[in-house]
Amino acid sequence: MTTASTESTAVRTGVWFVGARGSVATTAVAGCAAITAGLHPPTGMVTETAPFAESGLPGLASLVFGGHDTASCPLPKRAEELTAAGVLPHGLSSAVRAELAAADREIRPGGPQAGDTRDDEEIIAAFAADLADFGRRTGVARTVVVNVSSTEPAPSADDPRLPASALYATAAVRAGCPYVNFTPSTGIRTPGLPEAAEAGGLPHAGRDGKTGQTLLRSVLAPMFVQRALTVRAWSGTNLLGGGDGAALADPAAAAAKNAGKERVLADTLGTTPEGEVHIDDVPALGDWKTAWDHIAFDGFLGSRMVLQTIWQGCDSALAAPLVLDLVRLVARAHEAGLSGPLPELGFYFKDPDGGPAALAAQFEALLGFAERLKAAR
Repeated sequence: MTTASTESTAVRTGVWFVGARGSVATTAVAGCAAITAGLHPPTGMVTETAPFAESGLPGLASLVFGGHDTASCPLPKRAEELTAAGVLPHGLSSAVRAELAAADREIRPGGPQAGDTRDDEEIIAAFAADLADFGRRTGVARTVVVNVSSTEPAPSADDPRLPASALYATAAVRAGCPYVNFTPSTGIRTPGLPEAAEAGGLPHAGRDGKTGQTLLRSVLAPMFVQRALTVRAWSGTNLLGGGDGAALADPAAAAAKNAGKERVLADTLGTTPEGEVHIDDVPALGDWKTAWDHIAFDGFLGSRMVLQTIWQGCDSALAAPLVLDLVRLVARAHEAGLSGPLPELGFYFKDPDGGPAALAAQFEALLGFAERLKAAR
C-alpha cells in the first residue's frame, strides 16, 4: 500500500475533537500513533492509498491532538478500557501511552454542563479561546475541528438556546478553523453559520459518518435500481451498547440518527420504501454493534424475493480511519484555499453536502477531489 503520510510532516496540523475522550477519538489518537510508529498498517484509511500519494495531505506524524469533553477519564485509561473491550489490540495502549497522555493534556472542559450559568455567547467565546490558545502553544498551521460526540436530538424551533454541537461549530468558525461533523447533530447547519464559514475561507464537511449499515445500503440500493428491481420494503434493526447505545436510547436522538439512514434509500431509490430502522441499547455489547436489514423486492413477473444482511463490527474501529482521512482532506483543502461545503467528501457521510448518494459515484468524486488537490500544489 502506498503511504501518503510522509509527504508533509514539517508543518504541523491540529486536530481538535469535540468528544475528545470518547471511543472514536481515543481510537483515532491511538491508531495514528500506532501507524506512525510502524506498529500497525493504515487499514481502512483511503488517504493512504495510491491515488492520494501526491495530493499534499498532512502526514500522520504531523497531527497534534486536543479537544473538548465533559468526561474526565484520561485517554490512557480510556484506551485500556477499549483494549479490555477488544476494540484496541492487546499491548497498544501501553505502546502509545505517551502519545495518548500528550493528547489528554490538550483536552479542555466541554459544555454546557449542568449548572452552567453562562449564556451561549459566553460559552462560544470560551471554546474559541481554547482553540486559539491551542494553536498558539502548539504552533500548528491550522486546526481542524471534528465533532465525534454523542448524537443530540434535533433542536426545536422554540428552543431559546443553541444545541451544544452548534456552540462548538460556531466557536470553530470564529477561531478560523475548518470543521467536520461526523455526527447527525446540528453542528454547522445552524442558520447563518455556513455563510460565515465560507466568508472566512473555511471548508467544512458533514454530516454523520457512514460506517456500517448505511455504507451497505449505499452499495445495495443502486444495485436494485440498476437491475430494475422494485424494492417494496426495507427494514432494519441496530443492536449496540456503549455511549452511542445510551445516547440513542433517547427517541429524539434516535430519530436524528435514523434520518440519515433513510435519506440514502430515498435519494437512491427515488422513493421511500416501507419499513424503518429500530435502534436498541444493549449495554452488554459495549462498543460492538450488530445491524440487520430485511429487504423485500419484486422480480420478473412479480415474483417476490427477500435479501437479508447482517453487519457486525466495532463502530469506533470503523470510524477512526475515516476521521483521520477527513482531517487530512479538509486540512489540505484549507491550505489550498478552498472554502464552504465539500460535496466531494460525501463518500464519508450519510447526509453529505450535496453530490451523489451511491457509494461508487461518491468514490469517483473523492478521487476527482484528490486530483484537484494535486493540481493545487
